[in-house]
Amino acid sequence: MRQSDAWEWVGEGDAPWLFTCEHASARLPEGRAWAAEDAWVAGTHWAVDLGAADVAVGVARALGGEVLLARFSRLWADANREETSPTLFRSACDGRELALNRGLDAAERARRLHGWWRPWHDEVASAARRRIGQPVVSFHSFTPVYEGGPPRPMAVGVLFDRDEAWATALAHVIQAELGPTYAVALNAPWSGRDGLMAGPEMAARWSGGRVLELEVRQDLATDPEHRARIVAAFARALAVTPP
Repeated sequence: MRQSDAWEWVGEGDAPWLFTCEHASARLPEGRAWAAEDAWVAGTHWAVDLGAADVAVGVARALGGEVLLARFSRLWADANREETSPTLFRSACDGRELALNRGLDAAERARRLHGWWRPWHDEVASAARRRIGQPVVSFHSFTPVYEGGPPRPMAVGVLFDRDEAWATALAHVIQAELGPTYAVALNAPWSGRDGLMAGPEMAARWSGGRVLELEVRQDLATDPEHRARIVAAFARALAVTPP
């Protein structure tokens, strides 16, 4: 396993995709711990995309490839945001101020960017340059309900910006593989055209390949039986649907 403080590669093989998972870990850097008032957030979707890393690793292994996982919490610095994004360092979760990022000054922002956010994206860029023309697929998960809103009925979301044809074809195969009990939706529960696919989009700039993000509802991503079915469907769809 190759890793740094910011990233790790899992799996092995030369499958023709660049697989990434930007929200794979709830980890804080060595020497840092969640403050007592932030303890409630440490194991929640705010800190990590629950089940996403397991899905990503499962798909990579099924296809004979490897996946790049971030090793720092999205609340430390969000690897799926542009460097200038106002949510790169989130100040509150569920309306509660986050002590981890309270009073974050320019020096601390620069330290996190230099130590974690940029090394992650440097490794992504390096991997993408070795895979010129290959597609980028990022794995994430979403909550069944978000901040008191309506239930999200979809089991899987296929997010895209410019690569609608590939995303649509892939979604059809995933739906056929999973059957009607798992609803597959395009650009849901949010749209890939809203700037929330920043991580994989940056990777695709380097590789020149097509890009999309596969989202799994967290109650399914964290259940071994449901996750296994979804991993198999993703792997099958990617194998038979050329970008």
